[in-house]
Amino acid sequence: MNRFITKTPKLVHWLFPKRVWAFSRSQPTVYLTFDDGPIPEVTPWVLDVLRKYDARATFFCIGENITKHPEIAKQILAEGHSIGNHTFYHKNGWKTSYTEYLKDLEKFNSALKKSAIKIPFRPPYGKMTSRQAKAILKKGHDIIMWDVLSGDYDENISETTCLKNVLSNIEKGSIIVFHDSLKAEKNLRYALPSVLEYIKNKGWNCGTIS
Repeated sequence: MNRFITKTPKLVHWLFPKRVWAFSRSQPTVYLTFDDGPIPEVTPWVLDVLRKYDARATFFCIGENITKHPEIAKQILAEGHSIGNHTFYHKNGWKTSYTEYLKDLEKFNSALKKSAIKIPFRPPYGKMTSRQAKAILKKGHDIIMWDVLSGDYDENISETTCLKNVLSNIEKGSIIVFHDSLKAEKNLRYALPSVLEYIKNKGWNCGTIS
């Protein structure tokens, strides 16, 4: 049994309308996202699988990991994917002061070493205060949430449950969350190829968020 909500309720979309939960349902495009990388144990494998399916994705990276593995970050961009801001130290906005949270966001922008204008932002754990969110929007970053949560990071669910979480909820315009992390690796390696095969068979595209 999942300990999290796999499909974000419409009420949540309504309560936080300035955050992006999904894109147009009329277009045959879905948006795969990968949080918490890049790391050498998982991210290159993700890139290999995406390349096999000619799929594009958005990687919401941790700034500290970019500084440790800049060559992987460069590979992500070189292969046509986009990178989003996931803070430098994976900060929980509910447990971090307003000033410290924004400093961590800016530290990520410096680590990326490219124009940070309009880089999409995703709050770690999906948690940030309204004041933090307003400041981030004012800086020009779109706040990207999700409408399908794979739960790959939950080591208490099976690989088949992880896959079912996605296939039972994905639709045109969906933003799907995976993680290119060690914690998620087992479930991700099982689910991702099948999800991409499903998308291919539906005749949908995988788009980037920028």
